[in-house]
Amino acid sequence: MAKGVCLVTGVGPGTGVACVRKFAAEGYDVAMCARTPDKLAALAAEIKGAHAYPTDVTDGAAVAATFAKVRKDLGPVDVLIHNAGNAVFGDFRTVDVEAMEGAWRVNVLALYHCAREAAADMQKKGAGTILITGATASLRGGASMAAFAPAKGAQRLFAQSMARTLGPEGIHVSLAIIDGVIDMPLTRSFMGDKPDEFFLKPSAIADAYYAVHMQDRSAWTFEHDLRPFGERW
Repeated sequence: MAKGVCLVTGVGPGTGVACVRKFAAEGYDVAMCARTPDKLAALAAEIKGAHAYPTDVTDGAAVAATFAKVRKDLGPVDVLIHNAGNAVFGDFRTVDVEAMEGAWRVNVLALYHCAREAAADMQKKGAGTILITGATASLRGGASMAAFAPAKGAQRLFAQSMARTLGPEGIHVSLAIIDGVIDMPLTRSFMGDKPDEFFLKPSAIADAYYAVHMQDRSAWTFEHDLRPFGERW
């Protein structure tokens, strides 16, 4: 029997699929959300306990429909991992309106939609975990981060607000500040000259997420940063 239900957004070739593998290996039924039906179907066929739910998480109606289907198929959600994000780079003179709005929709609005649905399940049990993939850009705005940094900063503040609301109800909200380059085929193609220790391993990030999920309520972590030893900070 499964330990519970974990829903992961932004299931792609890095942190998302690593979290799917980790939580499935730990005995959870894992609902995978992304906008790529074919890729999700392939992962569902490969990973025992993983289930495909193609969804645009910026669409509130689509999110509500997906959660309803997950509840029917697997049960109420015990763990939400909001990993959906987008990499938009450029200074404020070159970033267009669509990029500004898109960054906010994926990092903040999508979290709003998903967290409200997940919290509704968790409140009934008086327990649950919401894990959010954040970034160093939430702490400082680089010149080329005119769209990304404000969106990640807003996400961090929204997560703080959720933590203060949901903590007394037994729901653990935690944000991971990912500081560095995640090891994926795409990043390797751009940075093929970098040594292995330059990159964050997606599996190691997933292990950290699971460890936070397992924390005792008397010593919860709201914010933790993850980076390779050589990363400047």
